[in-house]
Amino acid sequence: AIIGSQAIVNAVSLYVEQGVQTFERVHVKAAADLAAASRNGEINQFVQISGIGSDPRSDSNYIRARGRGEVAVESAFPGAFIVRPAVMTGPDDAFLTTIVRLIRLLPVYPLFGDGGTRLQPVYVEDVAEAVSRLIDGRSHKGSSIFEFGGPRIYTYKELLREIARQLDTHVKLMPVPFAVWKALAGVAELLPAAPITRNQIDLMRQDNVAAIDAPGLKELDIEPRDIDEVIRMIEQRRGVGSRSSPP
Repeated sequence: AIIGSQAIVNAVSLYVEQGVQTFERVHVKAAADLAAASRNGEINQFVQISGIGSDPRSDSNYIRARGRGEVAVESAFPGAFIVRPAVMTGPDDAFLTTIVRLIRLLPVYPLFGDGGTRLQPVYVEDVAEAVSRLIDGRSHKGSSIFEFGGPRIYTYKELLREIARQLDTHVKLMPVPFAVWKALAGVAELLPAAPITRNQIDLMRQDNVAAIDAPGLKELDIEPRDIDEVIRMIEQRRGVGSRSSPP
């Protein structure tokens, strides 16, 4: 499958382990195998899509596997690019689109904990453009690890209020302890398509913000788009105009 390719981008991810599909197998072994095959196949560039907060020493099996996957790729393909995006947004995504729908639907919106986790949502097409520029060899100046975040940092509750403002509506927020979310997610994982997982809860416990000293979109000459543009796209898909829509 890689024969004739100039670059390989590995964006495979897994949130729920099922049978032989484990975090170790998908995020570590498969990533390392693909990187090694790419190197042996004389592929010019390899890009591993990971995530902000990936840590090979984390207590979370998911976060630890993402971090171990980065290490495995760097070993199998020296010079590979490691890309760590913040939470990505876009029409039909599983994050912002869901929030928009639930804010319109629910009289009370449940927070993760007290809603203080910091997030830096980034538009998926900005990330895709950045990966394209890395492959083309533009502006990366020898760096191999990049963290991509959007133009603004919000706490989770600030993000919800901003989305509600863009939708020209009001949202009532209710703190929900992480222990309750963890229990609910454990039950949800029994469903064929879990709406939320314990690993996603673990991710929401920690800030998801690009490191100040890590090269990012700016170093690749990309001006990141804010969530108002993404909300507009989501609303246009639904045939509804948001507050930020032009007349």
